[in-house]
Amino acid sequence: MTAPTSKPPPGPVTTSAWVVERPGPIGSGPLRLVERAMPEPGPSELLLRVHACGVCRTDLHLAEGDLAPRRPHCTPGHEVVGEVVAAGADARDHRLGDRVGAAWLAGTCGRCRYCRTGRENLCPESRYTGWDIHGGFAGHVVADARYTYRLPEGWSDEDAAPLLCAGIIGYRALQRAELPQGGRLGIYGFGASAHLTAQLAIARGADVHVVTRSPQAQRLALELGAASAGFDAPPQPLDSAILFAPAGALVPTALAALDRGGTLAIAGIHLTAMPPLDYDRQLFQERTVRSVTANTREDGRAFLAEAARLRPTVRVTRYPMARADEALADLAAGRITGVGVLVAQ
Repeated sequence: MTAPTSKPPPGPVTTSAWVVERPGPIGSGPLRLVERAMPEPGPSELLLRVHACGVCRTDLHLAEGDLAPRRPHCTPGHEVVGEVVAAGADARDHRLGDRVGAAWLAGTCGRCRYCRTGRENLCPESRYTGWDIHGGFAGHVVADARYTYRLPEGWSDEDAAPLLCAGIIGYRALQRAELPQGGRLGIYGFGASAHLTAQLAIARGADVHVVTRSPQAQRLALELGAASAGFDAPPQPLDSAILFAPAGALVPTALAALDRGGTLAIAGIHLTAMPPLDYDRQLFQERTVRSVTANTREDGRAFLAEAARLRPTVRVTRYPMARADEALADLAAGRITGVGVLVAQ
């Protein structure tokens, strides 16, 4: 075993990174590629050489200002697959050269009532990769070893990266939707997270009905085993639904498609304004609407174990790290089917 070191190994003293310079519409060029000093890991941290990083809609929300920046010139990216090149003295469970994943949840206080009762995703002091700390749209990134994941064997870096947010958040959304065994699940929007979540639900015996405008996404949904895919209302009343599209206008539509006792889980961190709800048509008969807030590390471990067994198909569009701005522009314009992934050059 190679002994950990608290300092970066000999080599480059700087690393490249994309930063959100001025949040705004993606067409205005909010991202800029810079060189900055090589970060050093703290006592419980790892320095990772980034091999791949998924491109998430949350990164787009950060770049465009839908999420208020929490630090100036922050580097987006929270689906990071990297190689350990340095480690702090307390990060004893990792070897130099290990492949690990850094995800959205970057840290919690560990002391509050939420952390102490298995609800660390609600910790008021929670921190997030690519929002509170620099993320993986970079050559190197620092991550708290306690919040990183061992990745399933046999997955390429590009295929493993989307598991770290698209997969984990989709897993939590599916849990929050309380889909009964063999039930009918509606999925609204069919991007990175949805195309993984659909496969998880189908493997659990569900009939999945996808609602999306995109013909390419409709075809992908049917290829992956969805019972239906289109932009009209699902053909059957639904037991559960997940809203992945960040469109508040779809909330009444999704609720109206639920059967009695059905549950709608809203999976995104950002949602446009919702119109008023009609109590009789959209909420009565014990229909429920629930939000999804980040995830716990237990969610991450459980999903990665399930993914290792099921081996879901990951539809990846690859971009060189130097084209991160193009990847976000393609995401904004709906030109990515599945998930975009930045790959180290």
